[in-house]
Amino acid sequence: MTDKTSSVTVIVCAHKKYEMPSDEMYLPCQVGAEGKTPIEGYSPDNKGDNISSLNYMYSELTGLYWAWKNLDSDYIGLVHYRRLFKGRKGVLSYHEVLEKLSHAKLIVPSRRKYYIETLYSHYVHTHQAKELDLTREVLTDMHPEDVPFFDKTMTQTWGYMFNMMIMPRDMLDEYCSWLFPILDQLIKRMGDTEMSDFEKRYPGRISELLFNCYLRAKEEKGELAAGDILEVPFVYTEKINRLSKGVSFLRSKFFGVKQEKSF
Repeated sequence: MTDKTSSVTVIVCAHKKYEMPSDEMYLPCQVGAEGKTPIEGYSPDNKGDNISSLNYMYSELTGLYWAWKNLDSDYIGLVHYRRLFKGRKGVLSYHEVLEKLSHAKLIVPSRRKYYIETLYSHYVHTHQAKELDLTREVLTDMHPEDVPFFDKTMTQTWGYMFNMMIMPRDMLDEYCSWLFPILDQLIKRMGDTEMSDFEKRYPGRISELLFNCYLRAKEEKGELAAGDILEVPFVYTEKINRLSKGVSFLRSKFFGVKQEKSF
């Protein structure tokens, strides 16, 4: 839980210059900065201990890795330049974060509901089933105690998506120490040959599901109590074509047409 002096840093992942929140809690982070022109005023994810060169597969996770390895705030979070947590007067502020974390342990985005799909069926309809099945195999080899939680998570019809969160530094360390070795091993088994640029981003997508698995395990082990996970709505800073998004979802579910881009 926070106190009045807790430090909070929330990185805002972006690959281009964009209007950023004015609250000093937010730190613009240029993801995939390796080999790119630096963006003025942004912290590049290729400084210090980093995996910036893997951004083509890890997406915003190169920013999360950088924050994990290079920031020392009491609470660390991640949002996107086009997806931000909602506050009372626009974007969530530092003081609102302190207020919310005075009675909760971490902040996540409002759950995304699929209704007629489980997390597993939604993934295999829109992407490749092999990626998810190999993830389970990796878990079986590396963390067999977590496989039951993974299986239960795959039956959910909702999830906390986008790799957005604000959590205590020690929890972030625990989560990232668990997550990144799993993804590294998944890449070794799956590879990225004969994939489109969009398809190569599967580790970033898989991590969204693993985040839910991690939280479910913490809850069922009694390490997170009721109310420790606080859902906060998020806002889009760019217009989203919901019709195209919905059509893509239906084409994937009923006609087996795989998703070819992000929405």
